[in-house]
Amino acid sequence: MSVFNSSALYPHFLLTGLSGLESRYGLISLPIFLIYGTSVAGNITILFIIRTEPSLHQPMYYFLSMLALTDLGLSMTTLPTMFSVFWFHAQEISFNACLVQMYFIHVFSIIESAVLLAMAFDRFVAIREPLSYAAILTNGVIIGIGLAIAGRALTLVFPASFLLKRLQYHPVNILSYPFCLHQDLIKTTVSSRWVSSIYGLMVVICSMGLDSVLLLLSYILILGTVLRIASKTERVKALNTCISHICAVLTFYTPMIGLSMIRRYGQNASPIVHVLMANVYLLVPPLMNPIVYSVKTKQIRDRILKKFKRQKV
Repeated sequence: MSVFNSSALYPHFLLTGLSGLESRYGLISLPIFLIYGTSVAGNITILFIIRTEPSLHQPMYYFLSMLALTDLGLSMTTLPTMFSVFWFHAQEISFNACLVQMYFIHVFSIIESAVLLAMAFDRFVAIREPLSYAAILTNGVIIGIGLAIAGRALTLVFPASFLLKRLQYHPVNILSYPFCLHQDLIKTTVSSRWVSSIYGLMVVICSMGLDSVLLLLSYILILGTVLRIASKTERVKALNTCISHICAVLTFYTPMIGLSMIRRYGQNASPIVHVLMANVYLLVPPLMNPIVYSVKTKQIRDRILKKFKRQKV
């Protein structure tokens, strides 16, 4: 067996940080890990507040718990390689470790997209059928939605990992980011990749593409319902319940669209721009979601302030 074939069976990958700025990684890592620390602390706080406050045991907050858990999972998935690249300058990662990280990054991303859709459905039901809200979104229904969301993500992404496993690679492959993404791994193959590329596109269309269309439809229905409310005060109150969710949707989809545009049309852009956009895509939603919901949702904000006041006493 040739050296190439033997090495290709166990290819290794080199993660990329901010090329040309390696000497400043120590300084650059400080804001990055501050973001991680804030994200983890914020999402744990959201989960703790909802868990310990019986008044928050409602459908809206159960979905918010799902979002917080997803953001925690996404942060924990990317943290090890970010840590190794920026603190220890350790860029090498094995093929299997890279596949595992890629799998969970995409699983959590698809779960987050679906949770945001479920939260839009929750707001629609709350505004359209306020008297039947609790009867429609029972604990059993919410559990079923959660299992369906997780099952869809796990099922959709698994074949992508299997297809990548069958491809051939160079013995050493340089990736574009400090973590493993499907579209980045595909670029390093030396064998035909059209099946993996088509399947990856189908996964995006069947998950985030479909979710975004249904999200838009949900808000069209919500807006139609709100406009039929006679009282202006009640209309404003109903729309205010959607502000946090709209911010979460924009925080998730805007960086994703930006990253896609950069990858497609930004071939002449600096590699640093590509890395920054990928970091924004994966780091900003887990950071901003707990901040947005803590600031814009009165029930969450009041409970957090109440906990702090108790600790001071």
